[in-house]
Amino acid sequence: MQEIYFDNSATTQVCAEAAAVAMQAMLQAYGNPSSLHKKGLAAEKILKEARRDIAATLQAEPEEIIFTGGGTESDNLAIQGIATTYASRGRHIITSAVEHPAVLDTCKQLEQKGYQLTILPVDDKGRVSIKNLKDALRPNTILVSLMLVNNETGSIQPVEEAGRLLAKQSHKIFFHVDAIQAYGKMPITPKNCGIDLLSASGHKIHGPKGVGFLYVRKGTRLKSIVQGGGQEQNIRSGTENVPGIAAFAIAAKIACGQMKERKEQVYKVKQAFLSGLKDLPNIHINSPEDEKGSEYLVNISFLGTKSEILLHCLEARGLYVSSGSACAAKSDTLSYVLLAMGLEREVIEGAIRFSFSPNNTEEEAKNAAVIVVEEVQSLRQILKGK
Repeated sequence: MQEIYFDNSATTQVCAEAAAVAMQAMLQAYGNPSSLHKKGLAAEKILKEARRDIAATLQAEPEEIIFTGGGTESDNLAIQGIATTYASRGRHIITSAVEHPAVLDTCKQLEQKGYQLTILPVDDKGRVSIKNLKDALRPNTILVSLMLVNNETGSIQPVEEAGRLLAKQSHKIFFHVDAIQAYGKMPITPKNCGIDLLSASGHKIHGPKGVGFLYVRKGTRLKSIVQGGGQEQNIRSGTENVPGIAAFAIAAKIACGQMKERKEQVYKVKQAFLSGLKDLPNIHINSPEDEKGSEYLVNISFLGTKSEILLHCLEARGLYVSSGSACAAKSDTLSYVLLAMGLEREVIEGAIRFSFSPNNTEEEAKNAAVIVVEEVQSLRQILKGK
């Protein structure tokens, strides 16, 4: 049975180049980069090169890259770090209703500590309004946090417009962007977009799990949320994951160097898949179908089905997908992202996320569509008979 992996927004297969670099670092450059002997210096050299290479992908400076344990940590570090460092300037934070839990839950935790929180609504395609953002700004607003590409729907937020708006304000408002589903897949230049902090994760672009980075614009002070040995400019203590960081840097160089070709390949895969579903009735595409949505994923509701049942039916046929964010996959609650978009319960209950990578082929997409059509029709008949 052919296996088709369409759950790349949850995680991707590590590319051979990244795996080889990680193995080499584990077996040879295994010194602690904080050690002063030759083994430590060799590890430190790998860190410096990785920091330089990743910074180049953002047109940033190496010292603006702080390595972390992944996207969740990067989000937490950005939000908690700004909130505590600049609390005397203001305690109002703005985010959106469709952010990842790493952002939303962190903001809500700060609210419990006395910070003021505004959660912006979104339209039926999951996008915030710049007007609503402007109206929400206050004299004591200290931070705005918005994701660039939504992990459930692929909706692209108007980050550049938001950055321009914040830059016009009479007082400094820090701008954090969760780019975990965007980095390596679309061009991002933080300085040109008014971004002060940006989160990214290795395993979304064929790098390893357990490693990420936080871009921190030069001049932005950030208090550490973890105390220890003072690594990563005293912002993120803990011995650096040298093999993971080296592998992440290679994956990032490849992804950013092949961005155009990968985007074109993924677009063909997505269109081939959607074309195979065109005759299937009672489906609802929840993702934007224009340039306001990512080519890398599509969220589709199959009315008359239950997503948790359908995904297991698809898995039995060798097609791997998800019912939404991997971080909430084991929760039996309705997707808060789709709820925020105003979708009805029946639509949400039948929602499946299909997410693609350059490793996927058009042939796989066509085969996947056939499987989906057959399983949806079968499941509808079963559920209808109950």
